Parts: sequence; structure tokens; C-alpha cells
Amino acid sequence: MESYAVGFARPDRWSHTGQGSARTPWHAVSALRPAGELDGEVELALCGAIVQIWGCQQWDRIGAGRTGCPECRRLSGLAWEVATLSRAG
Repeated sequence: MESYAVGFARPDRWSHTGQGSARTPWHAVSALRPAGELDGEVELALCGAIVQIWGCQQWDRIGAGRTGCPECRRLSGLAWEVATLSRAG
């Protein structure tokens, strides 16, 4: 399973594609090393938003909430996992 860091889309760093949103500011970023080592770095999220990494956050927790980016959820496979878990419970 691929590892994802959590990024926060700051208004001054949103991409021109408009992927950043005040309602869904949290995004998934492919993490090639531990998320704690990426803390504070500016990266490109799965959906194309420019975000700043928050190494102390976990994508499976943040992405499952209402403020996680729906496109990042879909691209990371989290939408499927959350739906599967909710049907099983």
C-alpha cells in the first residue's frame, strides 16, 4: 500500500486549477519517505493542488472526514476503503 502525507492547501499556495478549497483544504501527497521528514515542505497533491505538508497528520484519518479533498480521496483509494468499512460495520 502506498504511503501518503497530508498537505494543507493554503490560499496563497493554491494551484491555478482551483483544486484548493476552503471547505476541503486537506489533500493527499505521495510520501516517498516518512511524513514527519516532509513536515513543512511544499508539495503537489494527488489532485494537483499546491499544499504544505503537515507531517503530524494521517491521511486515512483526515481524508475520511468532511474536510478531505474528494479527488485525493478517490485517487488514493481512500473513498473505496471508507465505503467498504462503513458497509461492513
